[in-house]
Amino acid sequence: MKNNILKFIIFLYYFSLIALLIIYLFPGSLIGYFLYGDVGKQPNLVDNPIGTSINHFFYFSYLTLLGLIYNSREKKFINSFLFLFILSCFLELLHFFIPNRAFELNDVLANSLGTVTIFILFIFKKKNSL
Repeated sequence: MKNNILKFIIFLYYFSLIALLIIYLFPGSLIGYFLYGDVGKQPNLVDNPIGTSINHFFYFSYLTLLGLIYNSREKKFINSFLFLFILSCFLELLHFFIPNRAFELNDVLANSLGTVTIFILFIFKKKNSL
């Protein structure tokens, strides 16, 4: 049973990573297209003062959590953290070159904050469980 849960987490991690790449590299808002029929409109998951950057925080928190759980069995969770942290910055920088996309510093900060927050919580939990 535990092995099946881990396989499902691994599947979710890679599926979510591929979905992230597709969403980030699509010229315009793919989610906006499906929800509103408009590639120029970004969905806002939660009403907040920073706008759609909160979506970035949630997604990178989710992805980091999956990555850390997946890599914790091999004690390689620092590699997962570094990979996702660098990926979060790199993908946002690509928005300089992708049509209908714009680089936003708030998005980079939200991506990074989501990744770092989950990593710190994960390390804190690991130290308390020893």
